[in-house]
Amino acid sequence: MDTTVQTLAGTILITGAHGKTGRRVAARLTSAGHLVRSASRSGDHPFDWTNPHTWPAAVDGVAAAYLTYNPTWRCPAHGTPSRVWRRRSPSGACSGWCCSPGRGEPLAQECERAFLDLVPTGTVVRCAFFDQNFTEGPFAPAVIDGVLALPGAPDVAEPFLDAEDIADVVVTALLAEGTEHEGRVLELTGPRAVPLVETARILGDAAGHRVQYQQVSAADFAAVAEAAGLPTDEARGLAELFVDLLDGHNSATTTTVADVLGRPARSLEEFAAEAAAGGAWARA
Repeated sequence: MDTTVQTLAGTILITGAHGKTGRRVAARLTSAGHLVRSASRSGDHPFDWTNPHTWPAAVDGVAAAYLTYNPTWRCPAHGTPSRVWRRRSPSGACSGWCCSPGRGEPLAQECERAFLDLVPTGTVVRCAFFDQNFTEGPFAPAVIDGVLALPGAPDVAEPFLDAEDIADVVVTALLAEGTEHEGRVLELTGPRAVPLVETARILGDAAGHRVQYQQVSAADFAAVAEAAGLPTDEARGLAELFVDLLDGHNSATTTTVADVLGRPARSLEEFAAEAAAGGAWARA
């Protein structure tokens, strides 16, 4: 697949600019000389999915945008990314627009359809479970402590995906010449689906100590999340999300990362080895 890119004239909006993918996309674009508007709930450019009053200023005059949105947790409003687009000023003609709403859950698919109906030249980037959830997210302490507890059967497999690969695909889609990615859903996964029990072993081998996989109920998962500091409603929402995600329906893999970038997606083993070398799971 051709990955010829252009230099966009104008500002590129990044929502969730401090998140796992947003900050990586912003860094790549800034390094390449593009003008980036990094928007988040805190910072110079406030943006909150739950507060429509923050939307107009964020999208005003942008030439392109990357929206990160999860309609299944915290932001349940259907089609919200398309509602954000409606808030742009008439001068905010958009030549590139990527939306990342999850990996095909029912509300995510509804969000995707609404987005592409309104922005037919946009691109949806549909993503699998991030590798970085084990280093920057809620499961990093679990790897350190040696017990990975999730509401999924041990043999359920997930094609874990590196956020660095996501960022590379998003930047390519935003900057691609012509209509190569317009109106498409790019479904990204890692190179293979890894059973959860094997996931724990891979992480433990890299970390240098045993990591055991333990299947827990949604209620127990929510209780642990709440004890770790999440508000009750968010803890329950997170538990429900993982029950849905880890039922086996997302185990299929795609070659989209390789198709777009001309190189294979990074494996969980490669990610874990590099993370461990960088001290991600070092015990005090």
